[in-house]
Amino acid sequence: MVFLGVVMSEAVLDILHRIEALPEPDRLLLQEHLARTAEAEWLREAEEARRLARARGIDQAAIDRAVEAVRYPQ
Repeated sequence: MVFLGVVMSEAVLDILHRIEALPEPDRLLLQEHLARTAEAEWLREAEEARRLARARGIDQAAIDRAVEAVRYPQ
C-alpha cells in the first residue's frame, strides 16, 4: 500500500489497522504519547543544532539574515 507517496510494509499496515481498532480513549492516549515523544525529540535536535551553530560561529543574527534572504530574494 502507498500512503503519501510512501510504500508501507505489511507490518506497518497491521499496526495502523490495530490503532484504528482501538477505543477512542486509547487512541487519544497514544496520540498524546506520540506527540510528547516527537516534541522531546525536536527539543533534543534543536539543542544539537544550536550547539553546532555556536561551534561554527553562527549566531541568531546570521540565521535571521539567511532566512530573510531566502524569503525576500533581491
